[in-house]
Amino acid sequence: MKITLNGVEREIAESRLDQALQELGYRDGTIATAVNGLFIPKTQRLEIVLSEGDRVEVVAPMQGG
Repeated sequence: MKITLNGVEREIAESRLDQALQELGYRDGTIATAVNGLFIPKTQRLEIVLSEGDRVEVVAPMQGG
């Protein structure tokens, strides 16, 4: 299915958010996720089923100053 990941259209096989994130290479890092503009806590990612055309945002925290 086609989704938009951080503004870039991507083709993925997995429909559950947690599995899609693994497919996209986000395995063990600390990240924040949103689907169609709604924040999705890590504990709820396995409950979210993506649909064709969904917008997924993945943000990793930055350190520094």
